[in-house]
Amino acid sequence: MANQTTTRPSTDTDKETSERDLAATTREVASGVAERASTVAARLPEAAATTRGAVEEATRRMEAGSDEMLAVGASLSLGMAIGLLVGGANRILVALALIPATAMGFTLFDRYSSRTNTASSRRNS
Repeated sequence: MANQTTTRPSTDTDKETSERDLAATTREVASGVAERASTVAARLPEAAATTRGAVEEATRRMEAGSDEMLAVGASLSLGMAIGLLVGGANRILVALALIPATAMGFTLFDRYSSRTNTASSRRNS
C-alpha cells in the first residue's frame, strides 16, 4: 500500500482573497491607531497644563517650607529610592523616586548658597 496524499492546487482566487483580507486588516489597524493618536493629541494640551500647575504648586510649597521639612523630605525620598534599588525594582522607578529628593536638595542648596552670599556681601560692606 502506498500512501497517497492529495494536495489542493493553489488557485489565484485564494491568493487574491488572502491579500484582500490582509489589506483590509492593515487598513483597520491603521485607522484604529490614527483614531487613538488623534484622541491623545487632543488631550495633550490639557495634560500639559495640569502637569505645569502641579509642578508650580510643588515648587511653591518647597520654597515656602522650612529647611527641616525639606531635609526630611529629601532624606525620605532618597531612602525610598535606595530601598527600591536594593529591592531590585526597575531602574525607571528608582529614577522617579529620586526626582523629589533632587528637587528638595536643590532647593536647600539654593537657600544655603543665597544665605552664604548674603552673609559674605554684608562682611565686605
